[in-house]
Amino acid sequence: MVEARENVPQWLRTSAGWSWRLVALVVGLSLVVYATAQVELVFVAVFLALVLTSVFRPLANVYDRVMPRPLATVLSLLTGVVVFGGLMTFVVASVAGQWTELAGQFDTGLQQILEYLQHLPFGLSVTGDQLNEWVQAGGQWLSDNAETLASRAAESAGSVLEALMVIALAIFCTIFFVNSGDRIWSWFVHQLPVRNRRRLREAAGAGWYTFSGFARGTVIIAFSDGILAFVLLSILGVPLAAPLAVLVLIGAFIPLIGAPLAMIIAAVVALAAEGVVTALIVTIGIALIGQLEGHVLQPLIMGKQVSLHPVVVAIAVFAGTVLAGILGAVVAVPLVAVVWTVFSTLRGDQPVPLPRGAPDSSDSPGDPETPEVDPVPAGPAGAEESATGDRATGGGAGKTT
Repeated sequence: MVEARENVPQWLRTSAGWSWRLVALVVGLSLVVYATAQVELVFVAVFLALVLTSVFRPLANVYDRVMPRPLATVLSLLTGVVVFGGLMTFVVASVAGQWTELAGQFDTGLQQILEYLQHLPFGLSVTGDQLNEWVQAGGQWLSDNAETLASRAAESAGSVLEALMVIALAIFCTIFFVNSGDRIWSWFVHQLPVRNRRRLREAAGAGWYTFSGFARGTVIIAFSDGILAFVLLSILGVPLAAPLAVLVLIGAFIPLIGAPLAMIIAAVVALAAEGVVTALIVTIGIALIGQLEGHVLQPLIMGKQVSLHPVVVAIAVFAGTVLAGILGAVVAVPLVAVVWTVFSTLRGDQPVPLPRGAPDSSDSPGDPETPEVDPVPAGPAGAEESATGDRATGGGAGKTT
């Protein structure tokens, strides 16, 4: 008896197979995003803890050579507190000394900008009546939304409390991640079936290598941008050079949009204080700093650890902004980079150097004849030592296209 075959074209079978897989993937990602949104504060705290761990763990490893691990952990964190506190003290002192002078200069600069708008070429000038109409419209909007703005201001106290809770949890997690993250990760891995441990170690080690490389590289690049901006603004004699440099430093943590916003604010302050020529020089100078960052610092510091195509970066930042605002814009790129690295590793590729002692991906993880090896843990906060061969081997994450 001949089995009857369905009269369905092969292309339709293939399309149907990919369609339900795509639907399942979208549903799974949606559930992850929804679950993350429900515990957003916890997610932010853990994410911040991982960033801090990637920065302080190498320092703790250095201190660990001459002192016990707990003391090395505390000393590394205190070093960060001293550096950050000194930076903030310097910024506050600079603002306190120049704020009054800048307030008057900024008002003068705004008047200059309004005058420029009224004398633009090619018939694009904005009349005084139009400006007055916009100002009145803005005042009317403030009047109409006064209650909403007041309620949001009242909610700020709760936001401050939540921020303090997030910081406290992040610091708490950071202490344990830096001190004993390898043991925490090893315990987690050993809760899984033996046949899955090898592949998980390999994928998690690659993901942590990418994440830690991104975090440390971003911090180094941000400080480099801030120092260069401070030197530029100081040479030009722009007031509040230190706070503006810190603003550039902060903007470096927000891909695509952070640096341009910092550049605009610095240019407006330069216009208010020193005039059009200085503002133009500041704009060009900070733009050149951005080019130096993109073409020299990032390839030099990060290598190919987080080498994503600009289109992927733009889409990730936009999607993250839509889903979670500024927070989404900040975490989108490292998350996409980590997910891609983990996916590539699970698929059998090696986009980053394998952790020391990890089995080669060509070995079958489920092969019962292959003895289970327990290499140095290579997960979050535990892959620092296991991935120290990264720069030595010259390896890096594969470039997405």
